[in-house]
Amino acid sequence: MWDLRRLHLLHELHRRGTVTAVAQRLNYSPSSVSAQLAKLEDEVGVRLLEPDGRRVRLTPQGERVARYAAQVLDLEESVRSELRPDEAVTETVRLATLETTGRVLLPAALTRLRTAAPYLRVEASVLPPEVGLTELEARGFDLAIAEQYPGHTRAHRERLDRQVLGTDPVRLVVPAVSGITDLPGAASMPWVMEPEGTAARNWAVQQCRAAGFEPDIRFDSADLEIHVHLVRAGHAVGLLPDLVWTGNAVGVRLIELPGPSHREVFTSVRAAAVSRPAIRAVRAALAEAFDAVGRAGVPR
Repeated sequence: MWDLRRLHLLHELHRRGTVTAVAQRLNYSPSSVSAQLAKLEDEVGVRLLEPDGRRVRLTPQGERVARYAAQVLDLEESVRSELRPDEAVTETVRLATLETTGRVLLPAALTRLRTAAPYLRVEASVLPPEVGLTELEARGFDLAIAEQYPGHTRAHRERLDRQVLGTDPVRLVVPAVSGITDLPGAASMPWVMEPEGTAARNWAVQQCRAAGFEPDIRFDSADLEIHVHLVRAGHAVGLLPDLVWTGNAVGVRLIELPGPSHREVFTSVRAAAVSRPAIRAVRAALAEAFDAVGRAGVPR
């Protein structure tokens, strides 16, 4: 009989590449991870690991077992959900959220869950969607909130289910006293954008290029509040989604962009966990929160 926890360790090693990374992720010591993987080798009866300098790597047999381990873990999660469809929601759901949805949707969703699922525990971390989706697939989280932009659709991962919460308009944001009226009018201004490599940054740069200029990006930050303060103080312009404002756009002006100018916000969970009562409860609360924000509108 192969131990499920040891299969999980092998799966993590396949994804993360080093015993040290697995140990850090799961709060084990590297020696403990190595010992458990050695025991798994004995259980399986073939060599799963081989030396690679000062590290180890999976053998071809190890890679094959790791791929099957992912399926076994998914099956175990799916069966657990099927066996407890009507059980009171008393689990813990680990959630990876965007900064804006963490600030706006998460509090409203938690308020709803206080009534709908009072014994549910939600643990949340603010992470870029690129990280959140990867950690979701690696079982570091149970649910992730992510975004994608027109023309920049994220890759669909076979083991992850995706449900759209809705669209969040993105607008050009300029200081309230600025005379800028459209995107080309911001060509000579300093810009603030999200860090290089993010979907939001790539989309924003493409919008500027389509308007005929290369943006002068002087500031970048994953914290959109910093964007707001720089624009409000007159030091930059930027492209920001409506969820940033949470009912207060004082000191700035929001200008419509040409063409499709929104981000699509969605939740993602492992396909094997779709039917878990706790997952369904959290998804429903987030959907209600998003709809409520949309009805409230954003000040101009």
